[in-house]
Amino acid sequence: MANESKSKWNGFSLKPRKEMPEGLWIRCPGCEHMLYKSSVEENLNVCPGCDYHFRLDAETRIKYLADDGTFQELLADMTGTDPLEFEFRGTTYKDRAEADAQKSGSKEALRIGKAFIRGRAVILAVMEPNFLMGSMGAVVGEKFCIAIDKAIEHKLPFIAVCCSGGARMHEGVVSLGQMAKTSAAIAKLDEAGGFYIALLTDPTTGGVTASFAMLGDVIIAEPKATIGFAGRRTIAETIKEELPEDFQTAEFLLEKGFLDMIVHRKDLRSEITRLIDYCHK
Repeated sequence: MANESKSKWNGFSLKPRKEMPEGLWIRCPGCEHMLYKSSVEENLNVCPGCDYHFRLDAETRIKYLADDGTFQELLADMTGTDPLEFEFRGTTYKDRAEADAQKSGSKEALRIGKAFIRGRAVILAVMEPNFLMGSMGAVVGEKFCIAIDKAIEHKLPFIAVCCSGGARMHEGVVSLGQMAKTSAAIAKLDEAGGFYIALLTDPTTGGVTASFAMLGDVIIAEPKATIGFAGRRTIAETIKEELPEDFQTAEFLLEKGFLDMIVHRKDLRSEITRLIDYCHK
């Protein structure tokens, strides 16, 4: 009788509840609605309700931008050193880098290579936010400069997709030096008559914002992307003023003249090719 009472309640049979498969749903940070993950992915990882642009790993970003199968990666195996023998709370820099390499599928925070976008050949540099938060260290700076050299050599437009937490603290002043190094490379590209499009995605912050992210001939951002140098709280405490609600958003920066345009993810390929056709000589 006890077993029977557990399986029935008021004459209704009770069946074991099936567990919801993991990874089926995803919460939108914009509207906070629960969405089918597959429907979000089919919509280029953009919320079909509020248009929130989810963050993308480098592999997915390349897939969305480049023509199928055209990305020819350069220096995929380049890795850095540990100049400071950095360790924090028992975890070494080397251990953290190896773990993030396994998680992201990239050995560094920048992937570079030649690709085609709607039939236009380009040199593409795409940051990997899942590798040490897309931070800029010596390898990122070196690969960026090599990509610039390739763009000059082959007279191709250069496109950098920025997504970064800033300079890499694990490398100290070495990482800070990459700001000057990448900026000098862009000046070299400009002197050679090259064309550079900077695409700023969420988030683009710190040393990347203070260098190559804001030096494009054309600077594009995705909607509502966070873009800035120091953190919002740090700025507010420094200047002792209340900041606007939309401070450090792409829309705020466009209004203040720091960006040239905001482009929805679904329109990026067509807008980039339009700019190449119009601006690249």
